[in-house]
Amino acid sequence: MKLRTYHWKENVTGYLFILPQFLMFLIFIVYPIIEGIRLSLYKVQFKQETFVGFDNYVTLFHDPVFFKSIYNTVIFVVFIVLLTVAFAIFVASSVFDKNAKYVSFIRGSYYIPVMVSMVVMSMVWGFLLNPANGLISYAAREMDFSIVNLLGNKHTVLPVIIFVTFATNVGQAIILYIAAMIGVPKDLFEAAEVDGASRVRIIFQILIPLVKPTTIYITIINIIAVLKIFVVIQLLTGGGPNNASVTMMYYLYNNAFKYNQLGIASAVGVIMFIITMLLSIPQLRAMFKEK
Repeated sequence: MKLRTYHWKENVTGYLFILPQFLMFLIFIVYPIIEGIRLSLYKVQFKQETFVGFDNYVTLFHDPVFFKSIYNTVIFVVFIVLLTVAFAIFVASSVFDKNAKYVSFIRGSYYIPVMVSMVVMSMVWGFLLNPANGLISYAAREMDFSIVNLLGNKHTVLPVIIFVTFATNVGQAIILYIAAMIGVPKDLFEAAEVDGASRVRIIFQILIPLVKPTTIYITIINIIAVLKIFVVIQLLTGGGPNNASVTMMYYLYNNAFKYNQLGIASAVGVIMFIITMLLSIPQLRAMFKEK
């Protein structure tokens, strides 16, 4: 009886410790998701709500701009995630076993953009890419090249945004990979070197498989981050030219705050939530399956 009472008190103590965090999770995560799903079924005009069922979703799927936003978002997710993972693995595998000062310098160099606000980075790139008085345009004029408005051309705007976002976020992935690679047992590398394995073979057959959980984690957080891409679009292109760079998040913002269509904006949010879940669940299953 005393043992049962002790275990009960111990469990209650544990639950009391996690209660504040659990309440915050319910209030700031679960409740907004439920409220967003509810609002997606209503037409909201100021304080008046009218139940319309799935009409908001029907409106979305008849809007070509919405499909353009989905296409652009998928392009961003695929290319930014692939570039981030590939480049981060390349840099981390090149420097992780070097001397500490060298690795620290690489970490600091690549992590500096991560510490800077995305607003600031977007403003800097906006200045550089400005076709009238930007630094890149000035250099092009000095070298007698024709001025190219990279952000005003529908064929170049997506690659530019992909590069800016990738360059800003890749530092975090490099730090995570270096940390994971440092934790790999040195015995494996020594045994491979004794067997005559080349550095490339060691990287592809030992290092990359052993840091797979980190790869999955980086993939998931980058998918979520890119799906929410907004600041760089707002400051550099405004979704233009001619909706060439509009994303789902920017489309949601326009409907919610420009056109006062909260029901449609909520429907976009629900679709984004479903897409995020569909993309993340296979990655999480693979990670837990290995464990």
